[in-house]
Amino acid sequence: MSRVIARGVFALYRGTAHIATPLVHHLLRKRLARGREDTARFGERLGRAGAARPKGPLVWIHGASVGESLSALPLIEEIQARWPGLNILVTTGTVTSAKIMAERLPAGVLHQFVPVDLPATVRRFMAYWRPALGIVIESEFWPNMLHAAQAQGVELALVNGRMSAKSFAHWNRVRPAIAHLLNLFSIVLAQSREDLRHLRALGAAQAQHFGNLKFAAPPLAADPAALAALRTAIGTRPCWLAASTHPGEETLAAAAHETLSKTHPGVLTLLAPRHPGRGPEIAEMLAARGLRVARRAMGQIPESSTDIYLADTLGELGLLYRLSDVVFVGGSLVPKGGQNILEPAKLNCAILCGPHTTNFLRVSKVMAEGGALRRVMDAAELAEGVAALLDDEPARDAMIAAADSYAQSEAGVLDGIVEALAPALDRATKSTLTAI
Repeated sequence: MSRVIARGVFALYRGTAHIATPLVHHLLRKRLARGREDTARFGERLGRAGAARPKGPLVWIHGASVGESLSALPLIEEIQARWPGLNILVTTGTVTSAKIMAERLPAGVLHQFVPVDLPATVRRFMAYWRPALGIVIESEFWPNMLHAAQAQGVELALVNGRMSAKSFAHWNRVRPAIAHLLNLFSIVLAQSREDLRHLRALGAAQAQHFGNLKFAAPPLAADPAALAALRTAIGTRPCWLAASTHPGEETLAAAAHETLSKTHPGVLTLLAPRHPGRGPEIAEMLAARGLRVARRAMGQIPESSTDIYLADTLGELGLLYRLSDVVFVGGSLVPKGGQNILEPAKLNCAILCGPHTTNFLRVSKVMAEGGALRRVMDAAELAEGVAALLDDEPARDAMIAAADSYAQSEAGVLDGIVEALAPALDRATKSTLTAI
């Protein structure tokens, strides 16, 4: 009966996707007009290859956006080192992730935009790239894509699998459907023990847990010359960073700055929006509050009179984390699930975040309990938390040490994940799914 239900659900999904194809194309064109798609590479979203497929077997690794694709970098490097005969293709779905991957992917690794989940589009993608193994990062359960892979004989692995409580409740209502999708994966590696319980409860009896792949990521890099220039410009001013902020959080950071400036003369707030393209609107909002703003995207550096240094550029969080001991990590004072709190933990930061951290549920819970993280609920508590950490060096150092210790606690996670994937990678080297 469960199989019948699952087949019915996916037949309906495929039929709806087919009928909705003109609408999906229309929405893609609207995204293109807003700069949310790459004009030169738009065909990739329709499954048309933007690069030549290399000869030999190929492993396809997919991560939805920046966080997932960055977490895959250590895995990619390990595959290159241990299975040099395998070609690697990485797909992501956002313009931002594509730009960052262009800078950080190892030599020889290809990047493409993932095709939208339409039957003809994903069939075109699979027919051209013919991967021997597909590795999906976290929670990209696109039915047409997974079924197209299965139809072509592609082995599938889910790595750093994530299933939040909200997603679990949603999928639990259509358990036969998600069980069917999960069982298309021969390997399921959960991000946390809670994710493991959720995935097994939904039908992934094969699920295992070796740890969170994000622990394996090296500290974010920074350009030494840029770091030295900014340190000179900031000098001895008290400084804190609001990182990876989402709409609404910049206003809260501005309010916190205004409060701080009353007790900490000369305080400089570094502000790095999650989406740098929002820089102009954020600068306009800050200026309307009477704050003096310098924008990194305009080539500016903070002067002694600057209130807010708006770092509206890509790929520079490693630089910004090194500039301030006190960091607020965004996506957490608004219900976005929170951004990566392990990145500042590896770069000597005392970390503040809001209550919305479902993307890092276990990590944030353990860090908060261990004194490596402090939660704030609004602009007033944010200002209070920043002030306390700026003023109390021993407390700040203790938070930094606790965060670093936790970030190093699962340093061996990559070894476990690679060993679990090794049989599938060995099979991929012998695959007959190669270039046509």
